[in-house]
Amino acid sequence: MAPRNQTSPLVTDLYELTMAAAFLARGMNTTATFSLFSRRQPDRPYFVAAGLEFVLDFLETFAFAEEDTQYLRSSGLFEGTFIDFLEALRFTGDVWAMDEGTLFFPDEPVLEVTAPLIQAQLIEPILINAIGLHTMLATKAARCVQAAGGRGLIDFSLRRTQGVDAALAAARSSYLAGFQATSNVMAGKRYAIPVTGTMAHSFIQAFDRESEAFAAYAETFPQRTVLLVDTYDTIQGVLSAIPLARKMEAAGHPLVGIRLDSGDMVDLSRRARALLDEAGLAKVQIFASGGFDEFRIADVLSRGAAIDAFGMGTKVGVSADVPFTEMVYKLVRYRDRDVCKHSPGKVTLAGEKQVFRRMNPGGELKEDIIGCRQERPPVDTRALLHPVMERGRRTTPAPSLARIRETFRGELPKLPVKFRQLVPPAGAYPVRISRQLRALQPKAAPQG
Repeated sequence: MAPRNQTSPLVTDLYELTMAAAFLARGMNTTATFSLFSRRQPDRPYFVAAGLEFVLDFLETFAFAEEDTQYLRSSGLFEGTFIDFLEALRFTGDVWAMDEGTLFFPDEPVLEVTAPLIQAQLIEPILINAIGLHTMLATKAARCVQAAGGRGLIDFSLRRTQGVDAALAAARSSYLAGFQATSNVMAGKRYAIPVTGTMAHSFIQAFDRESEAFAAYAETFPQRTVLLVDTYDTIQGVLSAIPLARKMEAAGHPLVGIRLDSGDMVDLSRRARALLDEAGLAKVQIFASGGFDEFRIADVLSRGAAIDAFGMGTKVGVSADVPFTEMVYKLVRYRDRDVCKHSPGKVTLAGEKQVFRRMNPGGELKEDIIGCRQERPPVDTRALLHPVMERGRRTTPAPSLARIRETFRGELPKLPVKFRQLVPPAGAYPVRISRQLRALQPKAAPQG
């Protein structure tokens, strides 16, 4: 299991603290419920829920350290009574959430927090950040898995993500969504993800001859050798690898594969495959890396590329085509009153909610219904939100990443094919509001 996250509550926006101070000064700290959901994004017809375990770790360890409160005192922005309050503050609320790996759709709450108002307000930035980042990356990875059609995918994004934390999130989220391994050794240690890797061009360049570099690596790692063949001339690199591959096979340590990292991937992979097959090396795999995402995978495969697995770097690690998830966290109930926003283009639904999912007889997703938390489930539906934290403590032990991965593996095939296509369909997956939740909305209208 991953080490517990120790993120400071100071990782927040200043206005969260100023609002909290104003709430405290007026005795406003009654129970509140906030709903976390994503607004519509045209290029993402579905999302993959991810990041919940990070959030729960953060909430269980929520506490202002002495150096945090010393900093706040030195800022001169807050009265001592408020800082004293923060020193003793712990998260004591409840969390309802979808399991990681669950598919969800715009406007559906993926998580709801019920806690004293100040607690629920202060955690807003971390929840949006964590769920938004992990969900963005898991969704991007899921699209790549879909495009690859069963071929292996490996996370190579460490060096191109925006920071170390993002690199760990990319490795975890991509594995959750079906990648086979990561090159990120810390992610392997922290999340029990298989680690893999080959070599850099500098390794080849450090030797006088390409063949010497190949032989040296194979001697050091005979059971997991993948040779990078494009440093000088890709086809010549393949020809240089073939004699070594024959020797390795005769010694009982077959060459795992070769890697292409540049050039015309369709032409080069097909020529490399032909050379390997002619040499009796049909089991040697061809790996490809260098600027791949779901669109490029689909393109090269549609044109007949002979590629067995892909290394996925920059474009997946930063979700280049859609580099954000428009996740929001909104107050939906305070004290005994359901509340909502009426801002133009940003209207929210009042009330504590549940998401009900209905399947068709063939096992495909048919529709989702956003309803009230306490309403009776519609016929032939299952509820997606369930309590994962009560009074600041998890309700069950954290699931393994392998188990979360299995959750997702069972989810994606149930989504109708048109919503899995890389080009978004004209219509959205059907999500409707229950009659009970709809009836609640006029009651939540603001008073003059």
